[in-house]
Amino acid sequence: MIIVNVKENESIEKALKRFKKKFDKTGAVRELRARQAFTKPSIVRRAQVIKAAYKQNLRDEEMK
Repeated sequence: MIIVNVKENESIEKALKRFKKKFDKTGAVRELRARQAFTKPSIVRRAQVIKAAYKQNLRDEEMK
């Protein structure tokens, strides 16, 4: 459970912004979306390989 203490003289908007940031860091929404449909392990691995190749390509272009 996420707890956000509201400090004295702090607006609700700032406290809400801190809550949203903490909530995003937990990754709950991402996990819920991923669990909506089953993805085969082979597809998960393929996506990881494609993502790694993309990142490597970006790094290689940066070195040029």
